[in-house]
Amino acid sequence: MLHALRSLQLRSLRFSLSALRRAIAGLAIVTILVGSLAIGGDAWAIGGTLPVIDSPAPAFSLPTNTGDGDVDLEDYRGQWVVLYFYPADFTPGCTIEARRFQDDLPKYIDRNAQVIGISADDVQSHEEFCDSEGLRFPLLADTNGSVSKAYGSWVYSRSVRHSFIIDPEGKIRERFVKVRPTIHSAEVLERLDELQSV
Repeated sequence: MLHALRSLQLRSLRFSLSALRRAIAGLAIVTILVGSLAIGGDAWAIGGTLPVIDSPAPAFSLPTNTGDGDVDLEDYRGQWVVLYFYPADFTPGCTIEARRFQDDLPKYIDRNAQVIGISADDVQSHEEFCDSEGLRFPLLADTNGSVSKAYGSWVYSRSVRHSFIIDPEGKIRERFVKVRPTIHSAEVLERLDELQSV
């Protein structure tokens, strides 16, 4: 009888600790959301402080699944760059988003624009993902999150789904923080056309 009572108390304590952890996690999310509204506009989003429009894009050099060695942002000077951050290879939303960018890749090429994806996955994962989905644009491995953090696109151990349009001079011209994978590429293309027509 005493053993059964102790077992019930331990289960109750475990349940209470689990409920407390969930409540703390929920409070943290609410705090982040309220903080983002208090700071103002979209200068801050879940993931951190975003680069300012018309400011130089944070430089980076990261390993890629295509070609040899690392990819530097500077390699694309003179071209438009669509830089998109995403949580993980092979997840449903990330797969849809990547497929849409791949479907529209000829349109980006026609606009002198390079699509580049960044996540915390390693190069081998990116290679497998590209092979599986037929992706023909580079995915970069930001395994320690340093580049994602520089773009305000990092939470815990993952990149946040944000995208940026960078102009041929290397300046941030647009930020997307409310990304819907199914229509995102179309939105980016529309905004790219607007920026290029100015």
